[in-house]
Amino acid sequence: MHKLLVLLIVLVLVSCSWPFGKKTQNAPVTSEKGELVGQSDKPKPGDVRLVDGKEYIYAGNRKFGISPEEPQYKWVPKDEYAPGVFDSVAGRVTGQSAADKKERAELQQRMAKLESDLNQKKNGPQATANSATGAPPPSTRLVGYIQAPAIAYPSPKMKRRVLVLPLADTTNYKEEHLDEMTTKKLIGRLENSGAIIVVDSHTLNLSSDPSSPEVMKTLNELYGIQAVIKGTLSDVYATTSKIEGGSDKEVSFALAKISLDIYDTETGKVLRQMSARNPFFLSRENGDMSSEKAKIKAVDLAIELIADDLLSKLLSLDWHARIASVETDKVFLNAGRLSGLQKGDILEVYSPGAQIVDKTTSLPLGKTKGIYKGDVEVVEVFGVDASWAKITKAASFAPTDLVYLKQK
Repeated sequence: MHKLLVLLIVLVLVSCSWPFGKKTQNAPVTSEKGELVGQSDKPKPGDVRLVDGKEYIYAGNRKFGISPEEPQYKWVPKDEYAPGVFDSVAGRVTGQSAADKKERAELQQRMAKLESDLNQKKNGPQATANSATGAPPPSTRLVGYIQAPAIAYPSPKMKRRVLVLPLADTTNYKEEHLDEMTTKKLIGRLENSGAIIVVDSHTLNLSSDPSSPEVMKTLNELYGIQAVIKGTLSDVYATTSKIEGGSDKEVSFALAKISLDIYDTETGKVLRQMSARNPFFLSRENGDMSSEKAKIKAVDLAIELIADDLLSKLLSLDWHARIASVETDKVFLNAGRLSGLQKGDILEVYSPGAQIVDKTTSLPLGKTKGIYKGDVEVVEVFGVDASWAKITKAASFAPTDLVYLKQK
């Protein structure tokens, strides 16, 4: 009996040390985005991976439950990621594996570089439109893109007049007045481009909706306003957590979405609709009031993402001004130094043109220039934005006539 017991013990020891008795490690699994994810490194909601230079977030699958084939979580491109109310990544600041910590450190380095670039653009010299092509300032986009060829904008040196209406607030933070802050920041961003004059609506004495076709016609012909911007602030979410490791320091992230409708006052129709949502990780803020600071940063980032397209559309609209009054041998104009006029500029004078409508779609295409009446040359700019010009090619001018910069 004793010998049998010893034999059983020997067999057990041999089977434990025998190669075939070892548990084989499962082969790595390839994710749907091409990553290798082993069982020892199973992705968790909120993980961020870099694949072929593009970042993905392991997030909840919105199609989960609709069909049996859809997983509960999937890898989503970071620029398409829009978390649920609290599908938060912020709570996982610590406690990751060594590989996760390395990726997190690399991600934070990229975030720091992007934030540094953004701060340099904000604190640097005021950007201006390119004097040769009229192109908007160099791009402030935070994501890579293929740069389009430069566009030859009409009257490139002239600033466009734009009316920005207060943004509507559809967020859950109405008591914080984020809409007012966002409107001011958007106006500041346009004016800092050096290519736009934002007109104060309180100086216009408007009695009805500025986005109505009748009012826009008045804005265009009397005030020389080329566009009206109407927008909404929505989908603002913030999440806050405390960093583990003996510190009570808070870290917050936020999302914000800005949607804009750009109206061409010449046609009274929407020229372009656009929207932007900030990258979630770039909104990170630490310390006291981190949630409020993260929401402000989210708004700043969303504005930066939409700014280039917005400026490009505004500069594509042709510039014009109006004759304010006529004297014997000179005319006074409602545009001057602020608009970009200089002494010696030659302007062509036209009567107001007619609206052209597409016979098939019944949509307005724009206005043609009216009857050509002559030329004037700017002699002096005065006031905030006014000038007077001498008549060089005579005709019968009227205060309703429009002037366009003569192309050299």
